Amino acid sequence: MYKIVKKRSLAENVNEYVIEAPKVAKHAKAGQFVILRVDAEGERIPFTICDYDRQAGTITVLVQAVGYSTMKLAELNEGDCVADFVGPLGNATDLDEYNKILLVGGGIGNAVTFPQAKALFEAGKAADAIIGARTKSLIMYEDEFRKNTANTYVVTDDGTYGEKGFVTDKIASLLDEGKKYDVIFAVGPMPMMRAVCNLTKNYGIKTIVSMNSIMVDGTGMCGGCRLTVGGETKYACVDGPEFDGHLIDFDEAISRSKFYREKEQECRLLAMGGQKDGNK
Repeated sequence: MYKIVKKRSLAENVNEYVIEAPKVAKHAKAGQFVILRVDAEGERIPFTICDYDRQAGTITVLVQAVGYSTMKLAELNEGDCVADFVGPLGNATDLDEYNKILLVGGGIGNAVTFPQAKALFEAGKAADAIIGARTKSLIMYEDEFRKNTANTYVVTDDGTYGEKGFVTDKIASLLDEGKKYDVIFAVGPMPMMRAVCNLTKNYGIKTIVSMNSIMVDGTGMCGGCRLTVGGETKYACVDGPEFDGHLIDFDEAISRSKFYREKEQECRLLAMGGQKDGNK
C-alpha cells in the first residue's frame, strides 16, 4: 500500500497528491510516469510524474477527476493509501543538446512541463515557459514556474488572467518579436499539441510533445497506447511518452482517444451514483 502524505486542491476537480513511494522516488526523472490502482478492483491509470523528493521518498502527481477511477481517487484523503503504484515508467526527458528552450503547457499539462523547468533550472539552463488554461481558476504552478524559469508567460482563453488568447498566440508573438528557441516542449490536450506543432513547423523549430494516452500494462504488451510516428507504429509507454511532434499522426491519435468516451461517461455516472440507461 502507498500512503497519500499530502493532498491539495489546485482547481475544480483537480487535486495534487504526494504519495509515499521510496523505490519509485529513488529512480524517478522528469518526463517519466507511474501507473497506479486506487484499490484491488480498480483499473490501471497512468500519471506523469510532476515532482519527486528522493530524500522524503515521495512522488507527486496531478489528477483531474473525470472518470470512474479518478473520481474514486478524489475520495481519498491524506493518510489513505492506494493499492498499487508502479514506476518510474517511460523514458526520461533528454534536453541536454538544447540551450534555448521554451516550455508550453495547457491545463494540467503544466504539471508535466514543471518538472522540466525545475530540472533545467537546477542544471543551469533556465527555460522560458508559457502557462495556458481556459480560465484563471485553472492556472496552476505559476509561483513554482516563476522560481524555476527565466521568463514565465501566463495566457487564458477568456482573458480572465494574464494575456488573452491561446498558447499558440503567445508562441507566435514571442517568435515574431525575435525570440530564438532551439526546441519547444509542449504538453496539454491533443488538439492543443497539434496546433502548437502545426505552428512551429512553419518556423522550423524542433517540437517535442508528451503523449500520455490510454495505457493498461505500461510495458508495450496491451497496445492501448499505440500511435503512428513518422509512419511507424510506436507505443507511448515504452517508446515515449515523448516524441517529435512534427512526426505524430494527431488525427489518428485524437480519434483513438475518443474510442472509450461513451464507456467512460457510463462509468462516470456510476461513480456519481447514477445509473446506465436501460438499467433503471
